[in-house]
Amino acid sequence: MRWSLAINRYIQRMGYALGTLVAFSGEVIDPDSGEDPFTETSEALNPGLKGRDIRDAFAGEDFHLLLVANKFQTGFDQPLLCGMYVDRRLAGIQAVQTLSRLNRSHPGKDTTYILDFQNSADDILLAFRTYYETAELEAATDPNTIYDLRAKLDAAGHYDDHEIERVVRVELNPMAKHGDLSAALEPVADRLLKTYAAAKQARVTALANDDARAAADALDHMNALELFKSDMGAFQRLYSFLSQIFDYGNTEIEKRSIFYHRLLPLLTFGRERPGVDLSSLRLTHHALRDRGLRNLQYGAEDAPKLNGMAEVGSGGLHEKEKARLDEIIARLNDLFEGEITDENQLIYVNGVLMGHMLASEDLQTQAMANTKAQFEASPTIRDEFLDAVIDSEDQFANMSRQVLSSEALRAKLLDILLGPGNLYEALRERAQERGGDA
Repeated sequence: MRWSLAINRYIQRMGYALGTLVAFSGEVIDPDSGEDPFTETSEALNPGLKGRDIRDAFAGEDFHLLLVANKFQTGFDQPLLCGMYVDRRLAGIQAVQTLSRLNRSHPGKDTTYILDFQNSADDILLAFRTYYETAELEAATDPNTIYDLRAKLDAAGHYDDHEIERVVRVELNPMAKHGDLSAALEPVADRLLKTYAAAKQARVTALANDDARAAADALDHMNALELFKSDMGAFQRLYSFLSQIFDYGNTEIEKRSIFYHRLLPLLTFGRERPGVDLSSLRLTHHALRDRGLRNLQYGAEDAPKLNGMAEVGSGGLHEKEKARLDEIIARLNDLFEGEITDENQLIYVNGVLMGHMLASEDLQTQAMANTKAQFEASPTIRDEFLDAVIDSEDQFANMSRQVLSSEALRAKLLDILLGPGNLYEALRERAQERGGDA
């Protein structure tokens, strides 16, 4: 929204004959720009829209620039698009889907261009090469995995067959009302939510009383419920994929798919809420560097293979790993503002940020060639860490923004990754595996 206002002011000042549109969902509240909430139809943003859909308006002759954040990254079929300015990180299928908005042909359209401020040519090449000719899986997916996952979920004891049947009957009854579905699901969802809330409160009480054992037990209970929820999601994804090519001939599998589909959205064990004001941040300087022309050959090397669905729902809690994760959680306490669960903090730091840095071949090489003390002094660690934070901004907007706005927080998170996170040791292990594969 602010970009749109700034671009319009610039166009007016320069006297360019260009029309602009900005697309986003919902509304934006920004007292610095105006008293009322801003939407797509606001007169200050899209005065020429006049009730039309943005897709229809942009297809006309009055508009030349369309500014978006997430909207229209996929599924936007406008053959007149010929140029794209990118100021956000893109990777994998998201990069392919976004940049491919330009590849529609149209009479008189003989070239396309992309001006990218964030992504390297190598990253974009890697994303496209995966899907350029044919996408292959590294390993086959075992269709029997769904039975193992069903057994694991049933064994957790959080529901019974009667409760599944009750939900399925309502779901398949064309005369059923929404209230009938709520009545069928509420006992299960309410029981799970209350169990999680009780465990969370027990942990708070135990920490207040300095009872480490009780706090650990309560955290184990919370983690088990989160794992149960995660396994239901894994069941849904696996069944949606496999049921298209494999006839299970088992109504119990289908019934659980229906049951989990309806139950999952109700299990709001914990959610992030925005808690950082970035309105005072200002861009002070930037630099452009000419990297030269590159000829990106999609078919020059073997395409990376996609991961298959292996060991789905195999998550579990083990003592040694639990101790390491507990230490990370303890050091993460109070670092982030807002109501952010321990699990979300752990996934963000030990999963997303750690995973990005482990994939860096530069860091792997440095870890193998240096002592830990030398490695920790490398500026490459800071660069890769910052890249990881930016890459995760879509999924973990609240935490990523806090990290980007605080140098002290970045330093503490790096200390965690290099300490109980075992980043140095894990990188050396990755490098050795890579050397063995070679």
